[in-house]
Amino acid sequence: MTDILEITPTQFCERWPDKEVTILDVRETKELELASLEGTKHMPMMEIPNRLEELSNSETLVIMCHSGGRSRRVAEFLLASGFNKVFNLTGGIDAWASEIDPTIPRY
Repeated sequence: MTDILEITPTQFCERWPDKEVTILDVRETKELELASLEGTKHMPMMEIPNRLEELSNSETLVIMCHSGGRSRRVAEFLLASGFNKVFNLTGGIDAWASEIDPTIPRY
């Protein structure tokens, strides 16, 4: 099994200040209505196996959920499916709201 690369929101902003990566938000639509980041690609966790063709193996994917658990499982799945530039956003959108943008509602 491949180790999942973890990245905090602060590390993300330092590494990709222009966000030239794809942030894949795997939360449910109801969660996006509570809090979201602009410019993310939304694909609920359970839909990913049927929507893999919408993702490119050439792009860097940073997987995000509420706190980092679901996104970690999705990252594992993507790595097992042949994707190789995959990161898990440690702490998810909750950590993003704490570390980067306090205007994002926490839930």
